[in-house]
Amino acid sequence: MSYRLSLLDKSPIAENDTAQSALARTLLLAQHAEQGGFHRFWIAEHHNSPQLASPSPEIIIAWIAAQTQRIRVGSGGVMLQHYSPYKVAENFNVLSSLAPGRIDIGIGKAPGGLPLSTQALQRGLHSDEKGNFAEQLSELDGWLKSTSINADAESLAATPVPELSAERFLLGASLDSARLAATLDWNFVFAAHLNGDKVLLRDVVTEWRNRSQRDLIVAVQVIAAETESEAERLAQQVEIWGVELENGQRVSVSSEAQAQAFARQAGSPAVRIFRREPSLIKGTAKTVLAGLDALADAFGIDEFILDNPLVESPARLTSLKLLAEAWTQTQRIQEGVQ
Repeated sequence: MSYRLSLLDKSPIAENDTAQSALARTLLLAQHAEQGGFHRFWIAEHHNSPQLASPSPEIIIAWIAAQTQRIRVGSGGVMLQHYSPYKVAENFNVLSSLAPGRIDIGIGKAPGGLPLSTQALQRGLHSDEKGNFAEQLSELDGWLKSTSINADAESLAATPVPELSAERFLLGASLDSARLAATLDWNFVFAAHLNGDKVLLRDVVTEWRNRSQRDLIVAVQVIAAETESEAERLAQQVEIWGVELENGQRVSVSSEAQAQAFARQAGSPAVRIFRREPSLIKGTAKTVLAGLDALADAFGIDEFILDNPLVESPARLTSLKLLAEAWTQTQRIQEGVQ
């Protein structure tokens, strides 16, 4: 077991709950993840969702970094298509100045919401000026790499320039995303929590190994519970739906109703709406770690970003605690053997 464990959270809002309580639980999860030896804690970006309290990961990152000591904190990820790369670089340079050596910037290509929120976020932006996603990411990379400030009033830098800039990650589930990350020398996270296709994963791993010397990082969904039957019960709540539109757009959503709404709001007929088999590892903590071991052995994975898709607060915290305890115990056993 030579891989690292990290955690992704979306700040889910349970029924009859509040955003304030959801965000408080996110902080609690981050603190438990740090105590449990997890490497990173990331916040996702989702818009116009009454079930999630995470439209602005940068704000939550600052809050969590201020109330933890060691764990890396970052975005999983910022949806770059909506924003100026310059402003994103400024945000993460501020965060890197507040918590030196602890900030990650994860960038996603997806919209992070349905078309109505995308339209609102991009209102007033000139699509012909912002370029395609690869061009936006390259521009962001340039701003983040800037290490000096010229006093000349005619120069431009993303200030403040931190001593240690944010570690850069591209999130995706395609060969093109892996190639783009390798070209820019970014880290890459394969989003198996959204697309669990093992054939695609193997193709991406091969491409990544051929193009980059960086670690292989994979995001997966996990549910750990006291018993196998309880984990199975909880897993029945999890859904991932794929949407393919006539205009070529492809996204993943969390319900069939959302898939249909996406097609309506996009103004493009759905060519295909289908339920995806999630890359979900479930069971007792021992079973989950065995599943991660098997994936790591099969694909040479260096780090897992764990996404717990549950909304129930006690179940999410219990899952993390059980995994952390089992993880710590296993590491101690290995250290004793060595």
